[in-house]
Amino acid sequence: MTKPGAEAPVRTDRAPVAEAEMRASDADRERVAELLRDAYAEGRLNVDEHAERIEAAYGAKTLGDLVPLTRDLPAHRSISFEKAPLGASDHHRPSGPVRLPARQEAPTMVAIFGGASRRGRWRVGSHLRAVAAFGGVEIDLTDAVFESPEVEIEVIAMFGGVEIKVPENVSLHGSGVGIFGGFDVKEQTAADPYAPVVRVKGVAVFGGCEAKPRKGKKLKEWVRKQLGAD
Repeated sequence: MTKPGAEAPVRTDRAPVAEAEMRASDADRERVAELLRDAYAEGRLNVDEHAERIEAAYGAKTLGDLVPLTRDLPAHRSISFEKAPLGASDHHRPSGPVRLPARQEAPTMVAIFGGASRRGRWRVGSHLRAVAAFGGVEIDLTDAVFESPEVEIEVIAMFGGVEIKVPENVSLHGSGVGIFGGFDVKEQTAADPYAPVVRVKGVAVFGGCEAKPRKGKKLKEWVRKQLGAD
């Protein structure tokens, strides 16, 4: 009991943060994005809905921001943001190497009197644009995470070159114009009819564009779940 005239003690404890207000991790965002890719492949989401929700997932700040993105999907029941307790047995942990979330990149690459390169694990959308003027652009899709079933790459090469590499298990098609230059697309059709399709188009003036599959590199992450497949 506080004596008359005495100051009331100041409380320093704080109320616990609600789960919905907790900050989302990269792993949380990637988990929801994977479920959205599966839903799109199953026809539960159309192209616009998938693109809108994927953007919202990677831009989510809290767990509460992620929950509505899958609430109307069957996979929502399997989502759990709870962390496994310390000392939990190893059979509850995912097998294989941990893959870091794919990075977001701009849809346009420009190289003027220089070079621009994009490789590794990055998210590729439905459209890319490469501009090379007295320089070179390299686009490597072999480790990229495809978020669209079809990717169109628009190439403009003037006194420069653009090189494009794709996994050997995707379809590659294209056509372009070479003016005092070359535009070479080594077309191929994947055995899997649901595999992503990469289409290359554009123009090379006193320059060149080459697009080809990279043997030995297979895509494992795309709109149709392929994680763990050979």
